Amino acid sequence: MTEQQPQRFERGTDGPKVIVAGLDGSDSSMRAAAYAAGLARRQNAVLALVYVQPVMTAGAALGVPVSDATGEVAEDLASEIRAATERFGDAWDLRWEFHTFRGAPYNGLVTAADELKADAVVVGASESAGHRFVGSVAVRLVKAGRWPVTVVP
Repeated sequence: MTEQQPQRFERGTDGPKVIVAGLDGSDSSMRAAAYAAGLARRQNAVLALVYVQPVMTAGAALGVPVSDATGEVAEDLASEIRAATERFGDAWDLRWEFHTFRGAPYNGLVTAADELKADAVVVGASESAGHRFVGSVAVRLVKAGRWPVTVVP
């Protein structure tokens, strides 16, 4: 008698229906968002652009109002995305959403991908030299093995 492996959940569709792209305003994250937009358009998927708002930084410890500053970053990113989609008009038949989650980047993206039922995650490559030693968000997402992850340079 052979043991049956537990079946993984499958939505019954070909290709992704929800693509999550991490966005923090860096050049690599903007390239990742553009790449994810192309994937979403070609697959007729929803593009969920996710900004993870930091909860605590060194500035907060010094009394700087960080939540206001990071909230402004989220608003600026959303405005920039809206302006880009208006420039392209109907040339891109793209369904997209903008979401803000709070927390550390990795945890925020995992939460977003889970809550939004992501079929794929797209992130930019880390621009920080320190991540070579500690591990970037992208590497941690790949190691989690829960979604296909595309890392855009």
